Amino acid sequence: MPRIQLLSDHLVNQIAAGEVVERPASALKELLENSLDAGSKNLQIELQAGGTKLLKVIDDGCGIAKDDLELALHRHATSKIASMEDLARVGTLGFRGEGLASIASVSRLSLTSRFNDNGQISPHAWRVEADHGRMLDPEPAALAAGTTIEVHELYHQVPARKKFLKSDATEYAHCAAMIERLALANPSVQFTVIHNGRAQNRWQAGDLNKRAAAIIGEEFVKTGIPVDEGFGNLRLYGIAGSPTLGKSSRDAQFFFVNGRFVRDKVVQHALREAYRDVLHHNMHAAFCLFLELDPEGVDVNVHPTKIEVRFRESQAIYRFLITSLSKALAKTTAGAATQDTASSIDPETGEVLSAAAIPQGELKPQDYAQMAYRHQQAMPLPMANEPFAGYGSISNEPFAGYGSNSNEPFSASGANSSEANSNQGSASAQQRTNFSYRDIAPSSGAPMAFYDTQFGDLRRDTPASTGAQPAWMKQLEAIRPVPTRSANDYLPVGSASNTALPAADDSAIPPLGFALAQLHGVYILSQVADGMIVVDMHAAHERVVYEKLKTALDLQAMPMQPLLIPHVFAADKLDVATVEDHAEELAGLGLEISVSSPTQLAVRAVPMLLKNSNPVELAQAMLRDIRQVGVSQVLSGRRNELLATMACHGSVRANRSLTIPEMNALLREMEVTERSGQCNHGRPTWFRLSMNDLDKLFMRGQ
Repeated sequence: MPRIQLLSDHLVNQIAAGEVVERPASALKELLENSLDAGSKNLQIELQAGGTKLLKVIDDGCGIAKDDLELALHRHATSKIASMEDLARVGTLGFRGEGLASIASVSRLSLTSRFNDNGQISPHAWRVEADHGRMLDPEPAALAAGTTIEVHELYHQVPARKKFLKSDATEYAHCAAMIERLALANPSVQFTVIHNGRAQNRWQAGDLNKRAAAIIGEEFVKTGIPVDEGFGNLRLYGIAGSPTLGKSSRDAQFFFVNGRFVRDKVVQHALREAYRDVLHHNMHAAFCLFLELDPEGVDVNVHPTKIEVRFRESQAIYRFLITSLSKALAKTTAGAATQDTASSIDPETGEVLSAAAIPQGELKPQDYAQMAYRHQQAMPLPMANEPFAGYGSISNEPFAGYGSNSNEPFSASGANSSEANSNQGSASAQQRTNFSYRDIAPSSGAPMAFYDTQFGDLRRDTPASTGAQPAWMKQLEAIRPVPTRSANDYLPVGSASNTALPAADDSAIPPLGFALAQLHGVYILSQVADGMIVVDMHAAHERVVYEKLKTALDLQAMPMQPLLIPHVFAADKLDVATVEDHAEELAGLGLEISVSSPTQLAVRAVPMLLKNSNPVELAQAMLRDIRQVGVSQVLSGRRNELLATMACHGSVRANRSLTIPEMNALLREMEVTERSGQCNHGRPTWFRLSMNDLDKLFMRGQ
């Protein structure tokens, strides 16, 4: 066996180059990090043949003094650290001092710099050159300011490494991806990229929104969720992509720790868990997030390319990331604006791209119900025999008032819909003697005008001159007498008395507008100020119920609805044993099941929020989950999955006919429910078409 011997400096540098300079993109990263550490505000990057022929970086940083030029190309020579204490709290991108030496050992390198010492600029610049490790003496050069470094023929004299390089296009793609990461981390720095003599990108200095829009896409910024959370010396800020705009790959995931792009398993798992509740399982989230913490709390010296880090308190970082991002994602209620941008609506995803004119303050569904009289009627009842004149002037026609004088909110479950409709119809009969329509101009654009146009012809069947009521209404009033009320009784509590229809106030239109109709028993069509919204009623109601179940379980106050007649169903021995062993845990989830015989189970109570679900199907689904993974895992790690199953069984199903009040109740619930933009499985619950989008479809104005 050969004797142990010391290797030459040139060979050591080439070995180090194999780790640090994996490809042209790695060498370019070292050069750009040095420029950024030098305080550069303007970077120009020139490449040829994907960086294999030429890598050139021109910056306007502080430069390098003449006496330090030669040292800059020696191994482990750096101005950024001087002791172990400095290494323990590294605040710069580079610190090892081996990048330039490694690059110089496998290429022809030229380094020109003019030193600027706090405003004192050197008389002229100096240049030092190295040819595959052989260094020449510094010589004077012409340069206005900063540093210019050129790397020619990377790996030209190292064929064993050169043969592993890919095509020029592939190598340039790696360089471009690396430049984008540094550009996102430094939005205040201008970047100019030139490849083969042609300008590829030029990113002006600005803020994070502008830089992210230029690199990741305007859609990402417009629909993104701003994040800025802090705790102690930790801070997380940036833009979290909308769950609706999930990607098929992880290319749009950018995470920075103290300004350094990293890929860390702890971070990736935390972000994935935060998105789990709102992102489709086949999609990946897009984000551009920055974590700031004390440099002593993170070790960046654990990977040759410094792309991996190690946190001192990884569990604390993990919990902080999940909590902060989950808090931001919880704000994604349906119809809520996310960014103040000039555009309005994304027609493909339905995301709100600008602040909508929505009521301010913490409004509950009953508040919307009280204001609905300004904009909407219920499903019209047969009334006047007078012909309807479309958008023209309408006078002396009766008004079918929407809502009632009570303060009770609408029920999204629709359990009392028949009673509500009956009372509403009878109340409308009384209102006909007191209300008159105001003139509605075609240019007003008020939602009431659209309702009149859409449903006004249904009033033609009732004689208006005699004030006679249809036979069915007389029968209804005989069965359910209606007390005499004035028109003012139908106004919200505290409003001024008025015998005329109030003028429409579009600023009071809720974010999801008012329902018009139901399409194929699956979708709700709603009108808003600038267009229409389509809602998947099952997906939307599923999210609403799911969030209520989570809140109830967190508060350990899951209300139960006892069943008058228990639902008995056949069960196998394993299900019976599961009920006998975990009856208390099931009761904590709001489900009371008892054993009625060795082969039968009886459902005696269900969660109040799921009172309209099928008790047998709900019980079977819950028992199946508990039997597969165990009750402890269900109530901890898989708790949300179980609640999602319960919510799915308790949500309104397709092909169920909803009344207008029921549809509006669901829309109002969506507006006050966290994460209601996506269902439990990550699918979008709604999308929007603006009037501009509809005009384009019909080529109006073209």
